[in-house]
Amino acid sequence: MIVSRTDSQLRWLSLLMFMLIALLSVLPTLKLVMEALNKVDTGLNSPLLSMMTHPKTWTALSNTFYTSGIGTLIALVLGASFAFLVTLTNIRGRSIWVFLFMLPMMIPPQVTALSWIQLFGPASPILNTLGIAPPLGSPNPVYSAEGVAILLGIQSAPLVFLALRTQLLCLPSDLIEAARISSASQVRLWIDIIVPLTRSALVAGGALAFVSSIGNFGIPAMLGIPINYVVLPTLIYQQMAGFGPDTLSNVASLSMLISVLVLVGMLLQQWIQQRSQFALIGHNASSISFKLGIWRPITEALLFTILVIILVIPCVALIISSFVPALGVPLTTETFTINAYVEMLSRQGATIRAFSNSLTLAFSASIVLMLLCLPLGYLLTRAPLRTRVLLTSLIEVPYAMPGIVLSIAFILLFARPIPVLNISIYGTLFILFLAYLSCFLSVCLKPVYSAMSQLDKALEEAAQISGAGVFRRLIDIVLPLTAPAFFAGALLVFLISVNELTVSALLWSAGNETLGVLIFNLDESGDSVLASAISVLVVLLVVMIMACLSLLAPRLPKGIIPWHD
Repeated sequence: MIVSRTDSQLRWLSLLMFMLIALLSVLPTLKLVMEALNKVDTGLNSPLLSMMTHPKTWTALSNTFYTSGIGTLIALVLGASFAFLVTLTNIRGRSIWVFLFMLPMMIPPQVTALSWIQLFGPASPILNTLGIAPPLGSPNPVYSAEGVAILLGIQSAPLVFLALRTQLLCLPSDLIEAARISSASQVRLWIDIIVPLTRSALVAGGALAFVSSIGNFGIPAMLGIPINYVVLPTLIYQQMAGFGPDTLSNVASLSMLISVLVLVGMLLQQWIQQRSQFALIGHNASSISFKLGIWRPITEALLFTILVIILVIPCVALIISSFVPALGVPLTTETFTINAYVEMLSRQGATIRAFSNSLTLAFSASIVLMLLCLPLGYLLTRAPLRTRVLLTSLIEVPYAMPGIVLSIAFILLFARPIPVLNISIYGTLFILFLAYLSCFLSVCLKPVYSAMSQLDKALEEAAQISGAGVFRRLIDIVLPLTAPAFFAGALLVFLISVNELTVSALLWSAGNETLGVLIFNLDESGDSVLASAISVLVVLLVVMIMACLSLLAPRLPKGIIPWHD
């Protein structure tokens, strides 16, 4: 009788989770493919063929490869340098270096772009304060293809860092020690052991950086649109602003093109990792430390200088820009003002509304995903291997898909009222909420699944023998033992979603603005001082949440918090 009731509960739970995955992952993807292939049998008049042969598509594709390619090279140099030096040398304060280097990835791309816009050009408040601003009429160098590429590289460098650092932490210390005993020089150790063992991680990290750069919307939008430099995500955004009978089919075709590029990059990454000739297990990097000797202060000064250039100075420029009455005005005791913050917090209705919408969406998505991941993670740990691989792949599709492509899929899926219910959610916060659930489900699930995989099943089996059903075991046994992982997953989702722009860019409507959309719109309309003030608060919010996650990290399995060992 107990077994029968348990089997019944498991069946109902499995059915509900399958319906959830179908709604959040399968249906949007299928709808996108169907719309892209719509009218494909009409020959030359099909939207797919029309968009694939349009000159603007090829220009955007060429620009996408150019900026993403250069950005990937920059990410490889920055990420690999920091990973090798911070992980394998006796540099001091490793955790601080890792935390600071991870910040650019966590700061929203539109905020990163805005901070660099405020750093250069004749209107830069910081350059005017220092008296070194270029003459009026001089171009801002970040408004260029190279400016887009540099910021994409800075934003993606932590991905390379994480991929390589994970491999470096698993280097076999006994092999390194044997080479040292054999009097091998440090140069030979790097050439003969370390580089071959980490080559696959380096290439895989580069593939991740390339895929991330292809799907990035915030940086190309803020730096490219003003000079009419178009990449595939911004081309989709501009196409959606137009009207016509084939608009949705056209943007679906462009979305499929980006998806194919991303899929190729992800498959390349997996292929490279599978072809790795070396199996590294365990975290042994604590015993591997190359002594820098007299070079340690120089190395630390170099790393500090790089972080100052890519992180501190742009943030300082952003802060100064928020305390001046207008761009181009130097910051002095006479010009210092907090009017932007006063307007943001008291007189700017759109700002309060955007904060409320973003916090509501991020908090709701975090809580709902945390609750959903309890039964979902439980079922995945008990599913057969093939079923588990299939389900996890389906769950990861929306997150791997560029945000602007996911938003197109949800527009196509919910542009008309929901059948039977006859309820329209298009243009409401609820469609953003569903898109966030779809996009960030895998983010919340990974730490939960990792923690559940390490649980001893003896306690649960004893409870089952005593007559406890599935739901009782989940609440009384599984949840208390894995609670830190649930909170970590929820905080990660909150951190990423509260400043999200790429998914929201096409799904927001009047009255439903989010913080990311508001910053982008304010900068486009010329109110950059207010945009800077909002961005400063956003950066502070990111730092606070990352600090909370770091405090929680010692109670979590290794690898759940990306910037913590």
